[in-house]
Amino acid sequence: MDKEKQGLGPGYLTLETGEVFAGTLYGAPLEGIGEVVFHTGMTGYQEVMSDPSFAGQIVTFTYPLIGNYGVNDNDYEAAKPALAGMVVSELCMEPSHYQSVRTLAETAEDFGFPILAGIDTRTITKRVRQDGPLWGAISDQPLAAEEVAALKTKHIKKSLVAEVSCQEIKRYPGSQEHVVLVDLGMKQSILDALLELGCRVTVVPFDTPYAQIQALQPDGLLFSNGPGDPEDLLAYCSEWRKAAEQYPTLGICLGHQVLALAFGGKTEKLKYGHRGGNHPVKELATGKVYMTSQNHGYVVKEESLDKRLLTVTYRNVNDGSVEGIRHQLLPVMSVQFHPEAHPGPSDTSHIFQQFLQSMRVVGAKRYA
Repeated sequence: MDKEKQGLGPGYLTLETGEVFAGTLYGAPLEGIGEVVFHTGMTGYQEVMSDPSFAGQIVTFTYPLIGNYGVNDNDYEAAKPALAGMVVSELCMEPSHYQSVRTLAETAEDFGFPILAGIDTRTITKRVRQDGPLWGAISDQPLAAEEVAALKTKHIKKSLVAEVSCQEIKRYPGSQEHVVLVDLGMKQSILDALLELGCRVTVVPFDTPYAQIQALQPDGLLFSNGPGDPEDLLAYCSEWRKAAEQYPTLGICLGHQVLALAFGGKTEKLKYGHRGGNHPVKELATGKVYMTSQNHGYVVKEESLDKRLLTVTYRNVNDGSVEGIRHQLLPVMSVQFHPEAHPGPSDTSHIFQQFLQSMRVVGAKRYA
């Protein structure tokens, strides 16, 4: 444990602006290259670590104490983390929780990603907020801005979704409606939410064609969260639209964005994104404000939506961005936030109930 407490030695985060932050390296002795983002949650580092939506990103935690309750065997959102690294202010090496089985540093070493600790995370967060999307590199020595730029060019990937989506169909039993879950980088908690409602779930790879989805005879479709630029997936949107036009459909996060694209909308990158468990969202039909869990760097452009087809259902209280849409004629809806939470509040978990009800209404009409 003493060796673990000391870390691997000095480490550095170099931003593409040339600014360097010095700290101590933990986890795996690997170089981590990616977009530097920040997460504002006070808890949930294990879920963040394993959320496929963070693929290729260096996550800076604004809460200063990370690792306090260790890592358990129950709260993983995927079998293996896909993030590029973590940056924290203080890394706890002696966690206290009855479910803890290892430290965060040990977990990072096992899974093969670096953690840089002892960093002024407040300053990094301010840089990202002021300068917009920033790439950086975690390494055992400071780098020049030109080196970071070269690494950025080398590591930008066209489809992060292809790396985190499942490779084969997976089936989960249930007594209620049959949901085909299109895996764009699915969080385990989304699947768990459906299973808790009794749904039978078939998880399919992101590039599954409409004909194959149709052959599965679903009662409804769910497009999951996932990483990267939604417009990188435009080639698949025509197939997804065919499917959404035939079945009750719910989109979450990236799933929300690709449904907007499928029905003619556009997306754009936010300056610094929404990542945390404390984002207020207003439901326009009722005026209610919900606290939501969010993790995204892109947003649907409201002016691009065909108002004859799509209506905005939720809006972000802080910046006014689109947080949900609904089709005017079809049982298709989507939300930018995470109704399954984990980490974060479960205020909007009723959205899964609405999805279940839409499947039952359509099913009743179909078999009437």
